[in-house]
Amino acid sequence: MSLFRRLAAVCVVAASLLPSIGPASAAVAHERVAYFTQWGIYKRSFLVKNVDTSGAAAKLTTINYAFGNVSEQGLCFEANEAGVGDAWADYQQRFKAGDSVDGVGDVVTQPLAGNFNQLRKLKAKHPGLKVLISLGGWTWSKYFSNAALTPASRQAFAASCIDLYLKGNLPKIGTSPHGGPGSGAGVFDGIDIDWEWPGSAGNVGNVVRPEDKQNFTLLLAELRRQLDAYGTQTGRHYYLTAFLPADPVKIDAGVEVPGVFSSLDFATVQGYDFNGPWNSRTGHQSNLYSDPQDPSAEKFSVDAAVGAYLSRGAPAGKIIVGVPAYGKGWKGVPNTNNGLYQTSTGPARGTYENGTEDYKKIVASRGTRYRDTAIGALWLYDGSNWWSYDDPTLLTQKAQYIKARGLGGSMLWSLDGDDAQASLTTALWNELK
Repeated sequence: MSLFRRLAAVCVVAASLLPSIGPASAAVAHERVAYFTQWGIYKRSFLVKNVDTSGAAAKLTTINYAFGNVSEQGLCFEANEAGVGDAWADYQQRFKAGDSVDGVGDVVTQPLAGNFNQLRKLKAKHPGLKVLISLGGWTWSKYFSNAALTPASRQAFAASCIDLYLKGNLPKIGTSPHGGPGSGAGVFDGIDIDWEWPGSAGNVGNVVRPEDKQNFTLLLAELRRQLDAYGTQTGRHYYLTAFLPADPVKIDAGVEVPGVFSSLDFATVQGYDFNGPWNSRTGHQSNLYSDPQDPSAEKFSVDAAVGAYLSRGAPAGKIIVGVPAYGKGWKGVPNTNNGLYQTSTGPARGTYENGTEDYKKIVASRGTRYRDTAIGALWLYDGSNWWSYDDPTLLTQKAQYIKARGLGGSMLWSLDGDDAQASLTTALWNELK
């Protein structure tokens, strides 16, 4: 396959300009996964109801609910403590009729409220939709190493997560009437493990051990064993998935690829955060192919990450490509090379976090849009602020790549970053349905 580099400064590029990446594989069902964030109901005012009214719910196969925490003892738990857990959002907050998926408001006597109840209502409205509890993430991966450490800790971790989220034995906390034995049953169809990262550094303070790599494999195997055993009792299949790094160094430090994939229904490969304002120089954060003109020593890309897993024995059909519903931005960028690979004075201003902005905000921002179809990249530059992000045209190209490589599907982080019409979700659905 040969691609010729083309760089065009345009605001809109027709889909017909997308480079050919070969014929699509035979028609298969593709996973279309997206994350719903626990905290999105606050400042973003993004409710489970919005997943339905935007049209996204009808175009997804799986929603991952982010996140559940893991205790220092290596167990799944619920709490109401800043930075530790938000049981209020999960299953205690009562939504009014106008904010509810089915138009029926919550009452004080019902066992389950909060996002969990709304997700259960969403599944009732869309019977083919799966919902998984996602554990960890960047902030809450601190104690995964403890959970994975020994046969006893792995057994206890898996049992606690199944009891809490699949059997739905949610604790009653404080004065809230919600929770109790079986109160959360029927919300979740499986577990997603977002350990960032086994065997290598993630967030400051994470526990990291040399044996994490083999223990990660063993942890997933124990989860698979217990999920299957519980499924035998209930007569159904429970899903087990994982979020995996793109960096080959982190892959080799923490992922025994064939062993990990043998326990999973599928795994999402990180397809974003390749560059960000933690670097002083601008760069693509989610490019499909590596750019030979990138001055960085490490030329990350979606294709490079996918290739790393395939070369290490991952089955193509279980690889899900992660795509962003947000951009990474820099400020004080000089007008050279349209701002690409230039120095900056720091992160650009973002609505909720400097250096990061939702797609729905970037798409409405002023500036000139530049698209490099050869490497699958897009950026916005206004003469000072420089944003790397994905739009529906770029996601169409990535979805075509997923089909051409025979991969399992796509994952969007996260639904609250998409616009009110679910344009990003729709672009993926159009190609992968």
